[in-house]
Amino acid sequence: MVSRAERSLVGDWWWTIDKALIGALGVLMTSGVVLLMAGGPPVAQRLGLDTFHFVNRQAVFLAPAVLLMLAVSFLTPRLVRRVALVVYVGSLALVLAALEFGPEIKGAHRWIYLGPFGLQPSEFLKPAFVILAAWAFSEKARSEMPGTPLAILLLPLTIVPLILQPDFGQTMLVTVVWACLFFIAGLHWIWVIGLGGAGAVGIFAAYELLPHVRARIERFLSGDASESFQVETALQSFASGGWLGRGPGEGTVKRILPDAHTDFIFAVTAEEFGIAVCLAIVCLYAFIVLRGLLLAQRSQDAFCRMAIAGLVLMFGLQASINMMVNLHLVPAKGMTLPFISYGGSSLLSLALATGFLIALTRRRPAAGGARTEAYGVALVERPA
Repeated sequence: MVSRAERSLVGDWWWTIDKALIGALGVLMTSGVVLLMAGGPPVAQRLGLDTFHFVNRQAVFLAPAVLLMLAVSFLTPRLVRRVALVVYVGSLALVLAALEFGPEIKGAHRWIYLGPFGLQPSEFLKPAFVILAAWAFSEKARSEMPGTPLAILLLPLTIVPLILQPDFGQTMLVTVVWACLFFIAGLHWIWVIGLGGAGAVGIFAAYELLPHVRARIERFLSGDASESFQVETALQSFASGGWLGRGPGEGTVKRILPDAHTDFIFAVTAEEFGIAVCLAIVCLYAFIVLRGLLLAQRSQDAFCRMAIAGLVLMFGLQASINMMVNLHLVPAKGMTLPFISYGGSSLLSLALATGFLIALTRRRPAAGGARTEAYGVALVERPA
């Protein structure tokens, strides 16, 4: 145990982090490896790979992801902004490079290969975008910096390359989080109408101009099982598993689901572990989001408040979209379930985002020198 009297970097970190938040994230990461052992092996066998290929790779990526999350959690809010700016510029450059040099996978140019390592730069673009947008919106209240116009310019700069890939799911996620930050910043009702109209026009334009978007929406609305094989198969897994599941390794649907280890791992979990475990996972995501929003509400710093809210909203919306796709409530988006679906880029980007979250929710000294909670509850100042 770390003593409260210990004046070290690790000691100060331990007594200023939100332990409930980091504990929930740890449970989620561990659960991801366990649940991937159900969905990963059948896909690996169909591809002619080692049975535990995806499980082993996820475990390999998990170690640097945890280190990345912990390292970023030591940052101050000022360093969080600087790191986010560097990550944003680098990720945006790689997104543009993927458009030109990346391979076409499932009709999209989302990946770029740096030697043997494949990277999806849009995953890292998201948390950096949230930090920069929160920074811009927060500056309008405390400086002469034109924060709102910069935040408005930041949105098209981010989503246009995503649309060109095309990646409609990530575009919608980024746009919704940005709109939430705009709302938190105190937008006028005229902006509500304007943004709502712009969103409707954007969806209509995507339906008319992007064939893959039109195809997904029409498959979703038609309910044709032959045109939505994965979703219909995923629904069967919920019915097959019932409340308590068929037992670890006893699932059958995963053997025919092409993306059982990524987009549809929630359905595999339902068949083998039951709807009760799925509800527990939902509650875990809900706890992380609500805990983050509570800490955001209590924060006295405008930037921290907005950045925390934006990060947990992005986290929660991504999880909700994935689970709703599994339940055929929204069209398929190709979006991973945070910390549970297989994917190195997704795992590392989520580690970066949660590292930012832990760093911004830490209790920090007030301007006068006394140590205070991030949400403004004064603590007794320790002797030097």
